[in-house]
Amino acid sequence: MGVFRKKTISRGTEGGLKYICDVCSKDITATVRIRCNVCAEYDLCVPCFKDGLTSQNHNPAEHPFLVIEQHSIPIYDRDWGADEELCLLEGAEVYGVGSWADIADHIGGYRTKDEVRDHYIKTYIDSPNFPLPVNADPRDTKMAEEIPRETFQARKKRRIEERKEEAKTAPPATPKQKPTASVPACHEVQGYMPGRLEFEVEFANEAEEAVQHMQFEPGEGINLRTGELEPEMEFKMVVMDIYNSRLTARADRKKVIFEHGLLDYKKNTNIEKKKTKEEKALFDKAKPFARMMNHQDFTDFAQSLNEEHNLRQAIAQLQDWRHMRISNMKEGEKYEQEKQARLARPPPTGVFDRQAGVRTEKKSEQKVIPDLCVEFTASELPERLRPLPPATAEWTTSQLSRHGTNGQQKVPLMDGNANAAPAFGHVKSKYNVTPLPGVARVDLKSENATDLHLLTKEEAELCSVLGLMPKPYLVMKEGVISEAMKNGGGLKRKSVKEMCKIDPSKSTRLFDFFVHSGWIHKA
Repeated sequence: MGVFRKKTISRGTEGGLKYICDVCSKDITATVRIRCNVCAEYDLCVPCFKDGLTSQNHNPAEHPFLVIEQHSIPIYDRDWGADEELCLLEGAEVYGVGSWADIADHIGGYRTKDEVRDHYIKTYIDSPNFPLPVNADPRDTKMAEEIPRETFQARKKRRIEERKEEAKTAPPATPKQKPTASVPACHEVQGYMPGRLEFEVEFANEAEEAVQHMQFEPGEGINLRTGELEPEMEFKMVVMDIYNSRLTARADRKKVIFEHGLLDYKKNTNIEKKKTKEEKALFDKAKPFARMMNHQDFTDFAQSLNEEHNLRQAIAQLQDWRHMRISNMKEGEKYEQEKQARLARPPPTGVFDRQAGVRTEKKSEQKVIPDLCVEFTASELPERLRPLPPATAEWTTSQLSRHGTNGQQKVPLMDGNANAAPAFGHVKSKYNVTPLPGVARVDLKSENATDLHLLTKEEAELCSVLGLMPKPYLVMKEGVISEAMKNGGGLKRKSVKEMCKIDPSKSTRLFDFFVHSGWIHKA
């Protein structure tokens, strides 16, 4: 960030700082000047100082002054004068060590940033007397005596003239381009104005409204008795802090846009078209990390995630091949081709269909939402209670016999769904709940029963007749089913009564309902 040290100092064609007389506005950069020790950045030429002329608040009769002359003599290096050494140190203090281009402009004399950097490292960093140069002793005038002032100044003038001619004949560093119009460059990037590097609608676009009428006067807001800020001024400072934080957030978002080239719509669109559906989904999930990385790091990160995804797919495919007893690539490729062919092959028609060549569209079956208890505990069910693939009327006797032992058909009590009908096409009869004497029926609605939507119609009817609320019922149901899984799916009526801890007649009805629904069986 540039620092304006003085409003009367301007950049010259040869670079460096130009000192102007504050009375006659004469250029006094290359001659002796008088600087006031009281007034800030106040310089006078010798004639104005001799005549006692003044301006602003300067009082020549009372203010002490300094006589500053050009020290165009070498002290540390044969090609660098004392004035350039002073500007070098001053520029390093103002702009920071490392900002060699700004320091070179501060020195002037057509010094390049590489030349300034090399001189600083050679004279100060590599000096055996670090941080002082080798000839830092004020009594060491050997180099100044070896090269007279006139010779050094003539050599400096010749060097400046030569570099000035080279700068005129040198080709421009960047070709001249047509000025960028301050209008949106693409209708897809809404409202972006490249000439101003702004959007028509910025982030926190209303942030300026809070400070647009705010005014600050010198000395305002300070209590003269206590020397502290008044509450109104403290409030203004808090508002300004909030405004500055929004400006920082706005700048951070612009930085992300410019860093990752998001304004190049056509290029980004072409890249997106080449990605697969899985790569796009993976890239969208990784986008939040772009705010914490530069463009190259984020590109490498996204590419690594894509490679990991491909490796996981390859590992899953190899595991599938191992499960199918495939031991080489040739067999694996053949297996994948046959697998794709099987998936693309339409399902076979029945042998006795009158129109075997005509396929009727299969009606989509309505999906039934599974019970949450069974959904969570299905993996822990015993073998007899585990859900099997949806049964159809085409199951043969040999297929059914594989699920039975000693002539007993070993089929699941439910079709992988606690609220669905029993398997193999058997239609479950409706459970009729008989009212209990002395128990009033409860009208369950969503207003008085928040968990009513978790029950089926039969369960809601059961709870209404027994006078149970949905939430206690679901707790008892989960406990009974969990205990039944521990005992192979069976429970006694007495055990259910002890677990529910409610009226015995109600627990008996619950037991009968659970058995009727196929969730448990009588032990």
